[in-house]
Amino acid sequence: MSEKEEDRVLLERIRAGDRTACDDCIRRHAPGVYRLVLRLMRNEAEAEDVMQETFLNAFKGIHRFDGRAELRTWLYRIAYNAALVHLRRPKPEFLPVEEASEPEDGTPVPQQLFDWSRLPEQELERAELRAQMEVAIQELPEKLRAVFVMRELEELSTEETAEALGVKIEVVKTRLHRARLWLRERLSAYLASEAPASRG
Repeated sequence: MSEKEEDRVLLERIRAGDRTACDDCIRRHAPGVYRLVLRLMRNEAEAEDVMQETFLNAFKGIHRFDGRAELRTWLYRIAYNAALVHLRRPKPEFLPVEEASEPEDGTPVPQQLFDWSRLPEQELERAELRAQMEVAIQELPEKLRAVFVMRELEELSTEETAEALGVKIEVVKTRLHRARLWLRERLSAYLASEAPASRG
């Protein structure tokens, strides 16, 4: 059974009131939705909130989904709109206590432990490039970032991306081209400094 067929069956089960179908839908589509909103929100807690909101809104409005687009595309559209609402809300000018707390001696708490010394040099370079690329993606203007993430990272088609964002196909193509140029310019200095000739 194709992914589209599986989603069609899933949709029928959700509409029939099958609660396990909602769980199956979340299991199937949550990773992609989360990756998208995390790159848009740049904050794990907010991304999780938006992801939950996305599925709640989707299940509440499932009767409005006509099935012309793929289920994944429809979920991405809901997620994108929810992320925009969150991003445009005024931010509080203080940190919650749990976010502001640090060890008494002031040493930073590592978010992730990883032994970089065990990575071969080539893998380390690739990891550095991925990190640089991720930073550059996060710095993309909001509209360009959404298109780049959907097309290049989530591998939606141009048509699906246009559907998810509610824009024309030509707009997606233009924004994707601009995003690629923007990223190439941002990464060119890093890539030039890492070129073999500069290491001699």
